[in-house]
Amino acid sequence: MTDEYGYDTVLVVDFGAQYAQLIARRVREAHVYSEIVSRRMPVAEMLERKPKAIIFSGGPSSVYADGAPTIDPAIYDAGVPILGICYGGQLMARDLGGEVAHTGSGEYGRAALAVSSGVSTLLFSDLPVEQEVWMSHGDSIVAAPPGFITTATTSGTPSAAFENRERSLFGVQFHPEVAHSPFGQDLLKRFLYEAAGCRPTWTNTSIIEQQVDAIRAQVGDARVICGLSGGVDSAVAAALVHKAIGDQLTCVFVDTGLLRLNEAEQVEETFRAQFHIELIHVKAADRFLNALAGVTEPETKRKIIGELFIRIFEEAARDLDDAAYLVQGTLYPDIVESGGAENAVIKSHHNVGGLPEDMAFELVEPLRQLFKDEVRAVGEELGLPEDIVWRQPFPGPGLAVRIIGDITPERVKILQEADAVVIEEIKRAGLYREIWQSFAVLPAVRTVGVMGDDRTYAYPLIVRAVTSDDAMTADWARIPYDVLERIASRVINEVPGINRVAYDITSKPPGTIEWE
Repeated sequence: MTDEYGYDTVLVVDFGAQYAQLIARRVREAHVYSEIVSRRMPVAEMLERKPKAIIFSGGPSSVYADGAPTIDPAIYDAGVPILGICYGGQLMARDLGGEVAHTGSGEYGRAALAVSSGVSTLLFSDLPVEQEVWMSHGDSIVAAPPGFITTATTSGTPSAAFENRERSLFGVQFHPEVAHSPFGQDLLKRFLYEAAGCRPTWTNTSIIEQQVDAIRAQVGDARVICGLSGGVDSAVAAALVHKAIGDQLTCVFVDTGLLRLNEAEQVEETFRAQFHIELIHVKAADRFLNALAGVTEPETKRKIIGELFIRIFEEAARDLDDAAYLVQGTLYPDIVESGGAENAVIKSHHNVGGLPEDMAFELVEPLRQLFKDEVRAVGEELGLPEDIVWRQPFPGPGLAVRIIGDITPERVKILQEADAVVIEEIKRAGLYREIWQSFAVLPAVRTVGVMGDDRTYAYPLIVRAVTSDDAMTADWARIPYDVLERIASRVINEVPGINRVAYDITSKPPGTIEWE
């Protein structure tokens, strides 16, 4: 599909893979717009969107398992170029008469791929005939469908890639979307540009132009409020909406009492002095702490916070001629983790699954289809300050999801002070920009320690730091030992109530970035 803003659309059909989001990001990195859709969407509805191309994601199932995800075979005759990846490639091969088998020797991790000699291939044109790829499969594509040619093999997969250029149908057993397949992005670009004829016009400028028009069309001349947290997401959302409707926008900053140390003052100074946006500062720490008293279950915390935010916004709206629209900095990963497409609910984001059903607002979510890296790029294009655009992500529920167990004013104070030390030392080491997120977690246990020859019984502190591109996957950050030592020493000496520091070395998956 090509719309009035000049960009084409690629649909990523999700067969239950965590990598579906990564495929969508890689397509956008090629400056082509992509959306993730469920494999349950009728083919007719997919075609109504006039996609320039369709990509089938991987998935955890065997194509021969009972209840395995399928798709209407009519899609193969729709005239839209299709690329099947891993499970998607197996499904295409099986549906069109090829052979997929459980050979007893699945491939997991790096594999050596050999491009078939003597064949004309679009996907591997001008790429090395021997290359490393990333595999993750039990079944293997043994034979390509009739009318297709096998274009690459590995030791475990006789038809690791196949294509029918006349029908613009392509399949690969490996994962070109992951960084462990060094030439994977080149392959995706060949599919997008050469097989599908997509144009690389999905740019920051086109995103801004499209959203400005969409915001104006949605709200007209109505009053709008924006839930401003001071983080990059709400800041970029506010800037976009302000660009679209100017003085119709009022930002509401809710001080929940669960912010980082001195953050409320920083937010007020930044947005009043630098952005000159009308700002209402609601000091609601007592309300949030009272509502959360005795609550220990993470999902309940998120829902309480989400509802209370909305009630406070509704109160503010009544003083603003009953503003009917609420701007939120909701991102695409928020939607996915809250149960979008084929995905299970990982956690309810307070601004998605945590919203009350009876709220009085219509939502304005200009970042809803963007990943974090795209949001930062849009923020830079809009001229936002570097310290806002590159601020590390902070959860909407704030420290409530970093305090395990009961939330009390005493525990909030301990975590605020300890977290400030962590961030200060990360910045001092020059690591702040290369780390996606770095923060402290206060668990609901106490440990025995010795300080000044006396026994202590105080909280441990968990330090968490990860590297990531989009928060869909993350790896624990390899922080130098001397930096960790400074953090531990300062926290124990400067923050009363803590006598031990531990470092979390869990990646995502299997963990999540936040603890709750």
